[in-house]
Amino acid sequence: MAMKERDAISFSGWFALLVGLGSLAAAAVMFSLIKAHQDQPAPYIGGGIGLSLFGIIMLSGCMVIGPNDARVMTFFGRYTGSVKTAGLRWINPFTGKRQISLRARNFETAKIKVNDLDGNPIEIGAVIVWRVVDTSQATFDVESFVSYVQIQAESAMRNLAMHHPYDSHDDNVMSLRGQSEAVAEQLRKEVNERIKAAGCEVIDARIAHLAYAPEIAQAMLQRQQAGAIIAARQRIVEGAVSMVEMALEQLARRGIVELDPERKAAMVSNLLVVLCGERSTQPVVNAGSLY
Repeated sequence: MAMKERDAISFSGWFALLVGLGSLAAAAVMFSLIKAHQDQPAPYIGGGIGLSLFGIIMLSGCMVIGPNDARVMTFFGRYTGSVKTAGLRWINPFTGKRQISLRARNFETAKIKVNDLDGNPIEIGAVIVWRVVDTSQATFDVESFVSYVQIQAESAMRNLAMHHPYDSHDDNVMSLRGQSEAVAEQLRKEVNERIKAAGCEVIDARIAHLAYAPEIAQAMLQRQQAGAIIAARQRIVEGAVSMVEMALEQLARRGIVELDPERKAAMVSNLLVVLCGERSTQPVVNAGSLY
């Protein structure tokens, strides 16, 4: 059964500090009076010992809690609550106390090698920013919440890389390199789901390292370049065909010139060469006729 954090009983430590110091001062006075009452020293000895023990107990219950700091309290193995109020506090001195920081922490995962959605081996690493939100779960539900968060983050990152390609020329397909912001948000949500049992939450998650594995890096670079060229050519051809179609429609609508099928074919060919060519075209002036 998962633990739930609750507030422990605590009081302002200033009053307890004054009471404790006053009890020790009173005990010193009682001990000093023993010599003057040697005929009946027992009340003064008992009073001094009692005041000393009371003062020590009061002072031992005082503790300073810093900002974004907490104490998890246990009494004979039973969880009694957590104290998060900053300042000098007085807590039952017979309870066990464990300090837990609530500050934001960060770590960089190891660079792991994993196959992406396309089966290509890649190296990936991330930076995770996290903090403790439930001190009882972090203390009692897992063995070590720090190592738990680190291991679960690496597991989530491995799972994320396996469900997305390294790169994609399709804008509708989420890729690790192309949609880094969306991938980072998905990683944050997945790690949060995994570490919820430890009472922790991820504030931010970012891909810090992403590359093809060394053994295929050169080949994949060539493949990536070839894919980029093909994708660019497809865009160029689509745009060129649309422009040629628009030019023919406007010529026909305005009645500028009547083109028979053979002249249309020649015009389409010339326009495609101009629009799709990599180099600047040189115009050729036809002084004669096509026929």
